[in-house]
Amino acid sequence: MNRFKDIDQIIPRQAYNFGKLDEKKLLPDPIHQFQKWFKEVLRSNTPHPNAMTLATASRKGRPSARMVLLKGFDENGFIFYTNYKSRKSKEIHENPFGSLVFYWPGFERQVIIAGRVKKISHQESERYFSCRPRESCLAAWSSQQGDKIQSREALEKKFNAMVEKYQGKQIPLPSNWGGFCLKPETIEFWQGRANRLNDRILYTKSKGRWTKQRLQP
Repeated sequence: MNRFKDIDQIIPRQAYNFGKLDEKKLLPDPIHQFQKWFKEVLRSNTPHPNAMTLATASRKGRPSARMVLLKGFDENGFIFYTNYKSRKSKEIHENPFGSLVFYWPGFERQVIIAGRVKKISHQESERYFSCRPRESCLAAWSSQQGDKIQSREALEKKFNAMVEKYQGKQIPLPSNWGGFCLKPETIEFWQGRANRLNDRILYTKSKGRWTKQRLQP
């Protein structure tokens, strides 16, 4: 088996020249600053602009990470949805802290968000679930996320059974499915710069107020 010992010999290094960050020009509230960047990404037709890495850890501190989709945000935090019996949900129950990472390569930008995670209300989850595509709702009923299954055919059989069960009926919210909200305590904005002297501005919340500080790259 060939090993990729030096990736730089295969993938050329990329120079970062898109922009820069001046902490004096950033908005005082990082949620507003995130909204500004997010709108720019949306206007650019970037694929999956709301894709984010969610990192969690078990009670013993063993980390895990996966890609999820941002489904809403405001001053209260960043919302995503999942199966409440999934690995991520179990870890959030054991250790209610997490981190999100957005990476938008076309803008040479990252946003790293960390804070406490908690369930949103049943009413909020129900409202979102009712707006999902019907097939996605049926999939939520068909899968016990992360559990072992014998085959793809067995999964599709469960899905087809749900199609038949709810034919012509409204699909209710499963009791083991819903949303979480990560309430940020820190938000870091990262902008790639030439010579790897990248800009990093960290917002930290203390006593209800945000302060920002430049970090070394």
